[in-house]
Amino acid sequence: MLNYKHLHYFRTVAKTGAINRAAEKLHLTPQTLSGQIGVLEQRLGVALFRRSGRRLELTDAGRTALVYADEIFHIGAELEEALQNRTTARVHPFRVGIADVVPKVIAYQLLAPALTLAEPVRLVCKEGRLEQLAAELSIHRLDMVLADRQLPSSMDIKGYSHPLGECGIAFLAARAIASALGPDFPAHLHGAPLLIPGEDSALRAPLLRWLERRGIQPSVVGEFDDSALMSAFGQAGAGVFPVPLSTAPEVMRQYEVVELGQTLEIRERFFAISVERRLSHPAVLAVSEAARRRFQPRDAA
Repeated sequence: MLNYKHLHYFRTVAKTGAINRAAEKLHLTPQTLSGQIGVLEQRLGVALFRRSGRRLELTDAGRTALVYADEIFHIGAELEEALQNRTTARVHPFRVGIADVVPKVIAYQLLAPALTLAEPVRLVCKEGRLEQLAAELSIHRLDMVLADRQLPSSMDIKGYSHPLGECGIAFLAARAIASALGPDFPAHLHGAPLLIPGEDSALRAPLLRWLERRGIQPSVVGEFDDSALMSAFGQAGAGVFPVPLSTAPEVMRQYEVVELGQTLEIRERFFAISVERRLSHPAVLAVSEAARRRFQPRDAA
């Protein structure tokens, strides 16, 4: 049987990156701690660390072990809290991965209804690349992933992509840029400074194709995986930037920018990825219902 004290030692070393620092934190000698890590590695039959200069780095097996160790101690903390507060209704965590290309406003609009359920949940959000989040979903560290595209078929992960909705695109800019470009949309985008989504975004390719079909050649001055960062640069006057049409009013209010024009020819799509073929998790169902209200039929988006 796994010795959880050894697992705690391993996790501490993994977090600090050095035996000496971990030993000081655990009030052990470095020799004792190193020996205990060795016992755990022998028990598991794999090496968990490799030395890189003066630091210890996790092996592939070590990274996998750390994921499970974090989950084990997180559940342990929940157990302790639940037993110490038995008179209080337990709040269940709703763990959501948000692909970093999904606009923060969209994520909030979709997830907020989960906080109003009759049975309370504690929303735990984690942002990252879709591939990383899907891997955590596959081992049930997440309940759902919000993404702008379906789970890629090339990924050897069992999951189901549930369409949440889609909408057109609005082009926004700081007032100074809007005044300089004039009202002739979209022709005035030719030669204009443009901020575009990064390579991970499903919106990037359709956006560039749309510009090419219209013979518009903007000056691309920045690429961003994070939509909020792109909006901040747009607010500062770095260039024109695209946003989902459904979020344009909120983005204009928050970042004090104006709309240059919009199109329904480019569609931004959103998906809830889960391990369920049919959605049954109450919080995921709430997200799906919120999306149905948020995204109207195509031409009304």
